[in-house]
Amino acid sequence: MATTTRLTAAEYLAEEEDGRRTELIDGEVIVHEPKWWHQRILGLLYARLLAWTEAAPGRGTVTLPLDVGIDEYTVLAPDVLWFREGRDPRPSGAQELPDLAVEIRSPTTWRYDVGRKKSAYEREGLSELWLVDLGAVLVYRRSGASASGFDVELELAPSDRLGSPLLPGFGLELRELYEEAWAAP
Repeated sequence: MATTTRLTAAEYLAEEEDGRRTELIDGEVIVHEPKWWHQRILGLLYARLLAWTEAAPGRGTVTLPLDVGIDEYTVLAPDVLWFREGRDPRPSGAQELPDLAVEIRSPTTWRYDVGRKKSAYEREGLSELWLVDLGAVLVYRRSGASASGFDVELELAPSDRLGSPLLPGFGLELRELYEEAWAAP
């Protein structure tokens, strides 16, 4: 669902929280309605990244959705955000762009994830983006700090291992993640 009135990021951030998860994309309020699978994958992926960050010093901070100010008309809330050491999230207000953003497939937002949100993340300088789908993970990253956009694109199957140059020593067997996600809670 989208609003008919275009909002600025400042107007959006000034509104009272109504308990629903939303994002502002090009001035439109987009309602995020996650399903069970989305939430299960979100919890498992967050838990794995949190364990990795806490296993040794200097591994940054991982968090669940926070508002990230992109531009005058866009405020995104990635499902999982990771900030490298020294770039901790702010205690209030919109966050700066994280180093890694993770978006997990949801029927109401996937078209934005692979479209306008991916473009906004790339334009604003995000280092790496993971788009987690039911049977694959799409990875978009910059090969280095001087890369002008996502010049590395990977499509990982459930038989692959998910890792990142940003997260030395982190590795996740996707088969295990998907199997655990579908297991009865």
